Amino acid sequence: QVQLVESGGGLVQAGGSLRLSCAASGRTLRGYAMGWFRQAPGKPREFVARIYLNGGSTAYADSVKERFTISRDGAKTTVYLQMNSLSPEDTAVYYCAADTPPLRAGDYLTPLYYDYWGQGTQVTVSS
Repeated sequence: QVQLVESGGGLVQAGGSLRLSCAASGRTLRGYAMGWFRQAPGKPREFVARIYLNGGSTAYADSVKERFTISRDGAKTTVYLQMNSLSPEDTAVYYCAADTPPLRAGDYLTPLYYDYWGQGTQVTVSS
């Protein structure tokens, strides 16, 4: 069982920045696929960013490209989502997700690929 613990959400003004963190309790993330998703009230959960912990390949939703950056620490224990130039449209609960090796075939851009989810952290951007 993988427990994901997110932190770093909060309230920020438009144009500001936040950094979200996601750690898997008691283990390294070697070989994992890690994703960030978000869900605004009344909307489906949507893909934000993904990283493969082996190799570091990343992918982003078009709506966050050039503003958000997903990364991992050197010890591969924590994944980050650096969010810059935030707008009210980014307001949502942000979820960290993980899939363990061996990874499935596919791009890991939808929730169906991920078996483990964090509890979510609220990000609110005021105008």
